[in-house]
Amino acid sequence: MAQPNAKRRAAATVTDGLDDAERASRDEIMALQRARLAWTLSHAYANVPHYRRAFDAAGVHPSDLHELSDLQKFPFTVKQDLRDNYPFGLFAVPREKLARVHGSSGTTGKPIVVGYTQGDIDMWATVMARSIRAAGGRPGMMIHIAYGYGLFTGGLGAHYGAERLGCTVVPMSGGMTERQVQVIADFKPDVIMVTPSYMLSILDGFINRGIDPRESSLRFGIFGAEPWTNAMRREIEQAFAMEATDIYGLSEVIGPGVSQECVETKDGLHIWEDHFLPEVIHPETGRVLPEGELGELVFTSLTKEAFPIVRYRTRDLTRLLPGTARPGMRRMEKVAGRTDDMIILRGVNVFPSQVEEVLLATDWCGGQYLIELTRDGRMDVLTVHAEARPDRWDPSGLTGQAERLVTAIKTSIGVTTSVVIQAPGTLERSAGKAKRVVDKRPNR
Repeated sequence: MAQPNAKRRAAATVTDGLDDAERASRDEIMALQRARLAWTLSHAYANVPHYRRAFDAAGVHPSDLHELSDLQKFPFTVKQDLRDNYPFGLFAVPREKLARVHGSSGTTGKPIVVGYTQGDIDMWATVMARSIRAAGGRPGMMIHIAYGYGLFTGGLGAHYGAERLGCTVVPMSGGMTERQVQVIADFKPDVIMVTPSYMLSILDGFINRGIDPRESSLRFGIFGAEPWTNAMRREIEQAFAMEATDIYGLSEVIGPGVSQECVETKDGLHIWEDHFLPEVIHPETGRVLPEGELGELVFTSLTKEAFPIVRYRTRDLTRLLPGTARPGMRRMEKVAGRTDDMIILRGVNVFPSQVEEVLLATDWCGGQYLIELTRDGRMDVLTVHAEARPDRWDPSGLTGQAERLVTAIKTSIGVTTSVVIQAPGTLERSAGKAKRVVDKRPNR
């Protein structure tokens, strides 16, 4: 199948418009980080009781920071700390100084609440504009935003960044797939920002309406809010003849815009290290790992006023790599999964992304899948429900393909699974983050 239009990629490699930080050397970035980290630690210690208690309990003080490596002396922040201080206990400014509050859905336990001063909003818009530009966006382009708006940070984060870059924004939000297709067909946006799993639903919408997605106006796609594989990238790029890049962020750190793939290289996400300082640690020991080793991603904010975050454990698994397209900024590899998404099946560690890679290597899977965990006696059972493409489905349920997939998963991942291939359109869609794992095992 034809690859994305080479002229589109060439047009996106123009280097004018980069800001000073994007042009900075590694030494310049590290010097800036050292000064900003000292401010963050002092700001958090002076204004957030939780951090004052945590630093005192660990026997450290902001004045103990002399080199960037001294950050390892300071305690981690975990999600439970945010829940324990719900709703406003971790804010470093009075509530009346906040310009905006965002939060998580709160589907399990108390929601996570984060706040922003006007200065934070401006910084967020800046890193989002930088991200959109790195993905191929340019001033004057039209951007279709299908991330959810509201307490979720995705929609408004993308919106303010696109406006800051000088783009025309279509604030579509999530859901209403048929209308998404209609608006794209009528308005002819250049860029779409959406979760990768929902982009597959939009693809289904194009096909159902008999519209060739390769003829759409979309030139660049910026996809995030959930882990996705390079196999899914190829699926989307080939279906739409677009350039697809990965964006990363989380509400606890700022929202989307912490890091972004550059369209000219697509070799990992450059972290905007003038604002966010990354570490990768061993998930069990907490030991900081050297560059290139896989572990859990940890972030410390460097410029946030309302909600400074110190050594926040994201639970996302990745590795740090040297910068390429932006040499002064390190890259993070595409997130491999989350420590809390990892499935331990009969002693083998399995991530949904590994299953996705095998699925999308087939010529019949449409990209929609669900992993179901059950128990048969004392034995855990993993069943992969995978949806077939409309042009490959037959009433027999593709039994032979299911058997071959069981073998492929066993060979690639090392676990025995069951596979059910389902008819097109039968798996539940999500307009936001896709739910890939359903655990029906009884409590141990």
